[in-house]
Amino acid sequence: MQPSKRLSQIPPYLFAELERKIADKKAAGIDVISLGIGDPDSPTPPNVVAAMQAAVEDPGTHQYPSNRGRDDFRNGVVDFYKRRFGVELDPASEVMPGIGAKETIFNLNLAFLDPGDVALASDPGYPVYTAGPILVGAEPVLMPLLPERDFTPDLSAIPADKLAKAKLMFINYPNNPTGAIVPDGFFEEVVEFAKANDILVVHDASYTETAYDGYRPPSFLETPGAKEVGIEVFSLSKGYNMTGWRAAAVVGNAEAIATYWRLKTNIDSGNFEAVQVAAIEALSVRTDASVASMNEIYARRRDLVCDALAEIGVDVKRPKATIYIWAPVPEGFDTAAAYCEHVLEESAVVISPGGAYGASGEGFFRISLTTPDERLAEAVERLRDTLAK
Repeated sequence: MQPSKRLSQIPPYLFAELERKIADKKAAGIDVISLGIGDPDSPTPPNVVAAMQAAVEDPGTHQYPSNRGRDDFRNGVVDFYKRRFGVELDPASEVMPGIGAKETIFNLNLAFLDPGDVALASDPGYPVYTAGPILVGAEPVLMPLLPERDFTPDLSAIPADKLAKAKLMFINYPNNPTGAIVPDGFFEEVVEFAKANDILVVHDASYTETAYDGYRPPSFLETPGAKEVGIEVFSLSKGYNMTGWRAAAVVGNAEAIATYWRLKTNIDSGNFEAVQVAAIEALSVRTDASVASMNEIYARRRDLVCDALAEIGVDVKRPKATIYIWAPVPEGFDTAAAYCEHVLEESAVVISPGGAYGASGEGFFRISLTTPDERLAEAVERLRDTLAK
């Protein structure tokens, strides 16, 4: 039995490999602390859980849902975007639920790319930005995110022959894996670039609700003209501790939403309505306090990790958003993978090599803050010992 040629072109999914390594170590009786996967360790806010429980008991949620989503779900997203970002959306044409950001982003490749087309993908970036185009027979063209450009791509450096074939552009701020926030003027530059080159911008807004030090991440759709050229995938996974719920929304350009809906009707049967009801509650003002409380926890963990790294000479920048620390690999290691393997073997701590997120991530490693405080503190001490050797 042979896999498809398309599947053979992509490496095993990064986090599947991390899970395998952790399982192997634990099977050998080793106490492993994983700082590799960004999966919130705190429970979903109780009011969201209660909304889900009530919705599950309602027989009206037990039948096939509509791919377009419940009216109250779409209206809930509209209300949230108005309250949080000042963005006006039409609930009938500019909002659809998604079964998590990962599924939504991949399906957008199916909806808009043909073999031979190009998708411009942030590098380093979420692996689906590059695997998705490959799996539909298109080509991902990497846009390097470098520290000297505040981890934003140089749009003028994209080769003309690739740009002529580009139909999609994947961007993501606050950024995974770098933790970077969008600098002033960049979204405006993206809008003009997309207009000039007839490209659909896909902004992955998975981390807009996880921020610190008074920073309030913007929506791409706040940018004048953004709805003419783009859509935004808003995920509830990280900001609301709902990774397992698979709750997201794709919002923005009405024509793109209609195309996505046409694809979805041929692929899946929509989000379980009880999940949509829970998402409505999550996006309400009633959950704001829970989000703020989680951000206080992450800020405390961020400081713990950054202080420890700085004490041993790692030049780490304290992020204003996301659940990640992006730090340069210490001297003495040829690759980020070699350093992360060293840390795993010497301290039984799992961290992610930057090169796994794209070629421009080489030389960095990523630490996730989604580990209980006491375990994170222990991991930091182990990491400190390893780095000090």
